[in-house]
Amino acid sequence: MPKKPGKTAARAAKASVAAKSRKAATKRPKPAIDTAEQRIARALEAIAASLAAAAPKLKNQGEQLSAAEAFIWHPEGRLAPVPRVSRVDLELLQGIERMRDILIENTERFAAGLPANNALLWGARGMGKSSLVKAAHASVNAKPEVAGLLKLIEIHREDIESLPALMTILRASQFRFIVFCDDLSFDGNDASYKSLKAVLEGGIEGRPDNVILYATSNRRHLLAREMVENERSTAINPGEAVEEKVSLSDRFGLWLGFHKCSQDEFLAMVRGYCAHFGIALDDTELQREALEWATTRGSRSGRVAWQFTQDLAGRLGLRTAMK
Repeated sequence: MPKKPGKTAARAAKASVAAKSRKAATKRPKPAIDTAEQRIARALEAIAASLAAAAPKLKNQGEQLSAAEAFIWHPEGRLAPVPRVSRVDLELLQGIERMRDILIENTERFAAGLPANNALLWGARGMGKSSLVKAAHASVNAKPEVAGLLKLIEIHREDIESLPALMTILRASQFRFIVFCDDLSFDGNDASYKSLKAVLEGGIEGRPDNVILYATSNRRHLLAREMVENERSTAINPGEAVEEKVSLSDRFGLWLGFHKCSQDEFLAMVRGYCAHFGIALDDTELQREALEWATTRGSRSGRVAWQFTQDLAGRLGLRTAMK
């Protein structure tokens, strides 16, 4: 018997209404499009919240600066104390006496609150640039008139953009600070050098009176040649690119050049290390082994002299722990 058309149509209509109801129930309203004012308001609220969260941390760090003589800066706003600084004694640094005396004098003036210059130590690898900075800090900081008020803070090359934040923390402190960046240079499209320029001399606030910057580099000019060429290709005046290259190094008032050492200087370094650690060996034999070691390494430097001393002490069963 055929179905009645009225009932079939009624059931179809009821199913259609139910399907529309389910679709309407699951359909979500489109979110309203943020206006520029709303986005700005949210950004300002986020900035205010981050500043409020950072304020106690900065205060606590200021209270903890007396806990150590050296710190490592972390770009999120933290100064990590260094319980034991890895360094050599000042008297062990041979062949760099002139640079040593200049840097010590500059550091002493700064520690005494007198005018002093930012320093760039540049030149041959392994000739004691970073060792001299750490040794100079220890030597000056141990003087009775300084009495531990001179702090050493290391900032890594990749964190240079956070220098302004570090300056904000240090500016109000009672201590004096050497901010030290090892192996500083800029390559490719890296624009973080502009933060360094602003802190050295170019910014509105500039460098705080209680902060000095010491940096080491293997090259005299901190900007790579390709960076200068890129600037030259887009500059209205190509000469401005060269000026940009020179201007960064110019902001370091003190330039100390380190060059490859002679054979006599290399042997003096080896003898100095051996005497310091009590390594007794016939001088003729010591000289022969040291020069052979330098030949196999293809260079003579303070680093190579130290590595030879480590090897020699190990073979003789002696320890060479630094202070």
